Amino acid sequence: MPPITQQSTPTPGLNLVLFSIPQSLLLEIGTASILLLLTTGKVTVKALESLGQASEELFRGDRLPILPFPDDDESNN
Repeated sequence: MPPITQQSTPTPGLNLVLFSIPQSLLLEIGTASILLLLTTGKVTVKALESLGQASEELFRGDRLPILPFPDDDESNN
């Protein structure tokens, strides 16, 4: 059985037709995008929590106006 030889490229990375992108640059771009996604997710969760708390405060019973309901005696007349 003949040995399998692998030909390694001189610069590992993404080889396109006109140029090549080094593997380290791809790793940096991927890492930065993941960190940005995680940070954005945490900020979004905090914003939604504060929005929920604000809506609870808005509809809390002691802040709503007291509506004048008619008495039963007035509605029968």
